[in-house]
Amino acid sequence: MMDLKVDEEEVDSGQPVSIQAFASSSTLHGLSHIFSYERLSLKRVVWALCFLGSLALLALVCTNRIQYYFLYPHVTKLDEVAATRLTFPAVTFCNLNEFRFSRVTKNDLYHAGELLALLNNRYEIPDTQTADEKQLEILQDKANFRNFKPKPFNMLEFYDRAGHDIREMLLSCFFRGEQCTPEDFKVVFTRYGKCYTFNAGQDGKPRLITMKGGTGNGLEIMLDIQQDEYLPVWGETDETSFEAGIKVQIHSQDEPPLIDQLGFGVAPGFQTFVSCQEQRLIYLPPPWGDCKAVAGDSEFYDTYSITACRIDCETRYLVENCNCRMVHMPGDAPYCTPEQYKECADPALGEISWWRRTTSTAENILVLDIFFEALNYETIEQKKAYEVAGLLGDIGGQMGLFIGASILTVLELFDYAYEVIKHRLCRRGKCRKNHKRNNTDKGVALSMDDVKRHNPCESIRGHPAGMTYAANILPHHPARGTFEDFTC
Repeated sequence: MMDLKVDEEEVDSGQPVSIQAFASSSTLHGLSHIFSYERLSLKRVVWALCFLGSLALLALVCTNRIQYYFLYPHVTKLDEVAATRLTFPAVTFCNLNEFRFSRVTKNDLYHAGELLALLNNRYEIPDTQTADEKQLEILQDKANFRNFKPKPFNMLEFYDRAGHDIREMLLSCFFRGEQCTPEDFKVVFTRYGKCYTFNAGQDGKPRLITMKGGTGNGLEIMLDIQQDEYLPVWGETDETSFEAGIKVQIHSQDEPPLIDQLGFGVAPGFQTFVSCQEQRLIYLPPPWGDCKAVAGDSEFYDTYSITACRIDCETRYLVENCNCRMVHMPGDAPYCTPEQYKECADPALGEISWWRRTTSTAENILVLDIFFEALNYETIEQKKAYEVAGLLGDIGGQMGLFIGASILTVLELFDYAYEVIKHRLCRRGKCRKNHKRNNTDKGVALSMDDVKRHNPCESIRGHPAGMTYAANILPHHPARGTFEDFTC
C-alpha cells in the first residue's frame, strides 16, 4: 500500500543549496576555495584574505573611475578639412585717426575740444610749441570763441561727418582680379570711429566666394591714410593716437567687429600680405563645457558670438553707469555727450576693456593683400573624453582582473541571496498558508484505507466478492487474462 501525504516537510522542499554547493558551482573566482567542504584550514584563510584584498582593490579602482567620470573631462580634436569653395570673410579697417582736422568746426571744437586733447578745460590750446605752424594757425582761429554762440552738438553726426571718407581713402581695390568700388564697403562705427567693412553680406548683397587659395585670389586694396588730416596731438587719449596707419580685423559676417581688441595694425609705406584660414569651433554643452546650446539672450544681436557678447556687455555696463552709449554701441539709449565721454564713458570702459596698439611708420600709402592660405578650413571640436561605455568597460575589466566576475556573476549572487531570504521567510510561517492553498490544485494520492472510506465505493458494494471479468471486456485493448475486482 502506498501512502502519499501532505506533510510539513514539503514546505522545506524549496530549501536552497548550501553555501558550499553554491560556491563550488559559482563562476566567481576563489569562492570555491573559501567555502569548501573541508575543515577550516590555513589554505582557506589565505584564499579568503586574497579574495577580500582583491575586492578592496576593485572597490578602490571603481571609485576612482566613477569620480573621474563625474569630472566630465573632454578632449579637443583638431582637424583640417579640404573644401572646393569657401566664403570669403568680412574685412573691417579703421584709420587710426578718428577725425579729419579740416572737418572739425568751431562748434565741434567748443564741445569736443577737451575730449580730443586739442584744448584744456579753459578752452585754451595747451601746447603751441610742438604743433605744426599751419595747423596751429587754423586751430587758433577755430579756438577763438569770442562772441561765439554754440549750437546743438551730436556725437553720431560728428563721427559721421568728420571721419575719414572711403571715397577719398580708397585708391584701388580688386577682389579675385575683379575691380571693386567704394560702394562695396559698408560704413560701421567702432571704438576707432568711422570704419568700413568689405564683404559685410548685408543690405541685400551676397557673401563673396573664393575657389582658390594664395595671393591674387582674395582682396587687394591700396589706401591713402591722409596723414595731412591727422589731428595735432599733444597727448595720447582714447580718441587720439601718436600712431599712423590703419587697424584691420578679419571676421565672420555673423559677428560685429571688435577692432580695438581683436584687430592688427598695418603700417603705411609697405605692402602687407595677410594669409588667413577659417576656423570652425564646436563646443560641448555643460557639464563637459561652458557653452550652452541655446540662443543668446542679447537684445542687440541675432547670432551669438564672443565679439557680440563683449559689445553687449560693454553697452549694458555703460548705459547702467553713465545713462548713455557710445556711437559704436547698439541700442536706443541716448548717445553720450563729449563731457560724458571724458568723465564717464572712457573711464568706465577702461575698467572692463583692454587696447592693443601698434606703431606705424609715417607714410601715406599702404597696400593690403588678404587671401586664404589654402582652400581648406580647420575644425576645433570638443569631444567627451570619458563616456558611460568607457566607465562600464573599465569597471567590467577591473572586475574580471581582480575577482573574475561579470554581470552574470553578480546576477548569480543576487539569485542565491534571493533564494536564501525566501527560504528563511517561509520557515517563519509566511509561506505555509500559500503553500496549502496551492495544494488544492494538485492531485493527492490516498492510501487504500482512504479509498475504502470514500463514498463513491458504496455504488459497487453490491458486486459479489471475487467477481471476475472476461479478458476482452475492454474493447480495442489486448487481452490481459482474468483480473479481480478489489473490495471497498
